[in-house]
Amino acid sequence: MIENLLDPVILFFVVGLIAGILKTDLKLPEPIYEVLSIYLLIAIGFKGGIQLSEAQIEKIIFPALGTIFIGIITPIIAYIILRKIGKFDRANSAAITAHYGSVSAVTYAVVIAFLDKFRIGYENYTTVLLVLLEIPAIAVGILIAKFRASRGPFSMPKLVKEVLFGMSIYLLVMGVLIGYVLGPEKMSSIKILLFDMFKGLLAFFLLEMGLLTAYRLKDLQRVGLFLIAFGIIMPLISGAIGTLVGWLVGLSVGGTSVLATLSASASYIAAPAAMRIAVPEANPTFYLTASLGVTFPFNLIIGIPIYYWMASIIV
Repeated sequence: MIENLLDPVILFFVVGLIAGILKTDLKLPEPIYEVLSIYLLIAIGFKGGIQLSEAQIEKIIFPALGTIFIGIITPIIAYIILRKIGKFDRANSAAITAHYGSVSAVTYAVVIAFLDKFRIGYENYTTVLLVLLEIPAIAVGILIAKFRASRGPFSMPKLVKEVLFGMSIYLLVMGVLIGYVLGPEKMSSIKILLFDMFKGLLAFFLLEMGLLTAYRLKDLQRVGLFLIAFGIIMPLISGAIGTLVGWLVGLSVGGTSVLATLSASASYIAAPAAMRIAVPEANPTFYLTASLGVTFPFNLIIGIPIYYWMASIIV
């Protein structure tokens, strides 16, 4: 855990977090933040596509099915906890559920950097699992929102377009396709941009994420102690499910660590966009503060070493 804190990527996040808490004037210009977001999504997808081009498709089938299972069961568990224990209303339960069933591409990038730092191997198709987990998890959240939460009419075509063709999923899928078509032999011209510069640009992105997290900390009193606890305990539950599934489908220690981290992460890009349409009556303070203000920093600083520890014990 201490080694993870000393990683430059994590330290950049901490620098941004402290700067936000101290109310300094540090900030990244909005256009740069948007460019970094696009870059990370394309780079993650592209690297996954190259890895997929070198993988044997038959080896992906069971991990893919296991990932889809996680994307279905995790939001259901989250919804039950929020409704039965937290006593949240249906709208807010559905919205928060979608965030905790979905995934964080940035958290994925950090766990990959963590494994690379310690030279821990992992399967070369983990980005595919990222995409596979994103879609069903949001779909389940939408179904819960439609049938259990939303009271007013909304446009299903607009919702489908927002989810399936929103920036995060679209760029990830396109990156995977381009990387798969090109393969490793045709990547030399962009290797410096998408591979060598990846960790450095990720660090600057996390600097901004630290600032955003600090701004959300002021909302912690509003979301209540239960939701703060949920933002820590739910990732541990999801991470344990991901670890078990990773072991059952035959992933390595590194691959199981990645799947556990994906399962434990919470979305703050794709899910908010979907929930704004599906459940407009839900309070964004609840789901954004929990996912970005609690779960995101917990996973980066404490969670990832825990998920690796889980994987190393069971695999």
